[in-house]
Amino acid sequence: MNASLLGLFSGFPTHHFPDAIAQVLRENLPRRESLVFISAWPEDDARNDDDSDGMHEMFAERGLAFADHCVIDRRTGAADAVRLIRAADCVFLMGGDATLQMALIRDLGLVPELRASRAVILGVSAGSMNMGRQVADVWETKALYEGIGLTDLVVKGHYADDAWFIPVLKELSMTSPVVAMEDESAIVIRGGTVWSLGNIHWIDKGRITLLKDEMLRAYEPQGEQKDEA
Repeated sequence: MNASLLGLFSGFPTHHFPDAIAQVLRENLPRRESLVFISAWPEDDARNDDDSDGMHEMFAERGLAFADHCVIDRRTGAADAVRLIRAADCVFLMGGDATLQMALIRDLGLVPELRASRAVILGVSAGSMNMGRQVADVWETKALYEGIGLTDLVVKGHYADDAWFIPVLKELSMTSPVVAMEDESAIVIRGGTVWSLGNIHWIDKGRITLLKDEMLRAYEPQGEQKDEA
């Protein structure tokens, strides 16, 4: 693992970071020159501008404002996107349509850049899903597809006991365990350690249990990842 910190989030319906997550960010973002968002609605320019401003405000209200923030979407050329990722102190994969976001990342050549980055890399909802080596597509294919590969965890946000996608996750869990996060929760990976914050569920072989941190031990990074061409 090259990133100084990975943070995988479900969602923040109140548009505020919970105290525990804010504390993790405060401890791991001593340098805050550049915050780069990656859109999950790549064609919606106005939405991307509004959402990136709003999400930066979530940092600012916790005393974590950045000197500069911007969003990578379909307006961004490949060379500029690479330059932004390389200069970023924090990269934040936004929520929205996971497959559209992954297509944008691949089209701009950002997979190797994200794997090589030593920044803090965060993702919420679709963004946290795409951080995995495999991603659970609960909407269209009902199958796993290849993600960025920052972690081996397969995650799904917005979990609730009556969520419509639970039967799909149970089926996918026959192939790979799924970490199903309630809103306001997080999985944090730093160095060789993985831990959870908030209410999270573990789905394996069709069975749902509450996540315990010891279940994550198999997913602790072992040294740095090698970049792929």
